[in-house]
Amino acid sequence: MKFLISKRAFFLIIVLVLVSPVFGVILADMVGYHEPLDLAAEALGLEDKNEEINWTPFIDYTVPGLPDPIGYVLAGFMGVVMVLALGMGMAKILSREK
Repeated sequence: MKFLISKRAFFLIIVLVLVSPVFGVILADMVGYHEPLDLAAEALGLEDKNEEINWTPFIDYTVPGLPDPIGYVLAGFMGVVMVLALGMGMAKILSREK
């Protein structure tokens, strides 16, 4: 079975991942955006245990040692690759059943 993805869709995915830091990091910092759940937790006096229980090295879509926008792009590409790999794996499994 050959997995096909159109060139247009592939290009769109790449463009969206590359511009995602503009909205997720740069503009969010410029306007002072904070996650609503973080604000609610702060208002309730709850402490942030994110770094204590985090099971991944990538906290908030960042990569240690890299600037936030670059880490954001890298995390985006890793997510796209994982979703495509899962989809391809499931397609392969389902095609064997027929």
